[in-house]
Amino acid sequence: MVTIVVFFGLLVGAVVTLLWVLLRRGSGPTENADGLLIEEARRRAADRDRRSFNAFAQHNIAPTMGDSYHTER
Repeated sequence: MVTIVVFFGLLVGAVVTLLWVLLRRGSGPTENADGLLIEEARRRAADRDRRSFNAFAQHNIAPTMGDSYHTER
């Protein structure tokens, strides 16, 4: 019985700690220029990936028009 109480106590303690860390961080916007540039680059990469890896783009093009031939670096 003591083992179960200790286990649940540790589990509740871990959950409370995780909630405290997540709520303490905040979810405000990035304030420095480096962070904004990184966010913009990731957003552009995600948009490019969504357009180039969908089913229509992969199955209805000539073999030389795929991403392996056209990569932006």
